[in-house]
Amino acid sequence: MTLSTSRLWLALPLILAAFLVPVSRAEAGPIVTSATDCSDQTLEQPFAAWGDPASYFLVPNGSFSGGADGWKLSKASVVAENQPNSSHAETDAALRIPAGGSATSPAVCVGLEHPTARFFARTDGSVLSTLQVEVLFEDALGAVHALPIGVVLPSGKWQPTLPLPVVANLLALLPGEHTAVSFRFTPLGLGGGWLIDDVYVDPYGKG
Repeated sequence: MTLSTSRLWLALPLILAAFLVPVSRAEAGPIVTSATDCSDQTLEQPFAAWGDPASYFLVPNGSFSGGADGWKLSKASVVAENQPNSSHAETDAALRIPAGGSATSPAVCVGLEHPTARFFARTDGSVLSTLQVEVLFEDALGAVHALPIGVVLPSGKWQPTLPLPVVANLLALLPGEHTAVSFRFTPLGLGGGWLIDDVYVDPYGKG
């Protein structure tokens, strides 16, 4: 665990405290209303070849083989390329996010048993570019918030990222036991684009 990750975990109680304060009413915002069914999770072991035997489920259209329906794209687009170890290779497809662009996943349902997210990525351009990953979630009034959960370092070859802490799954302490989140991917740095493929969430203890 890196120093920055350690600091993030130490800061979690303070970060989340503001969203756990009781309010007089609760409203569903755009993430909650579009979330998938919590029970609709087909499990795979996509990272076993890299020493990770955990089971994961694919976020909606997270392989891009059927397009990017449900994703919110800013300058990003599906291209004819797969990460080489994909188990979802019906069609060559990955998502390219150029410098200045971003991509936000469809909402997924998570709880305390969903601690991490993981995916495959490579750079498409400058070796000085990094990829920022944020989790988007709602407070009890339906307002959307963004929290950085990791930065992927540049590599010209397809590689799995490290497991990234979902963080907002801790908000499942609120009534309902689960909450809805989305993930946003944004290239940072000088002139670098990124490709991502096979975006997964880990339902810990369900494998």
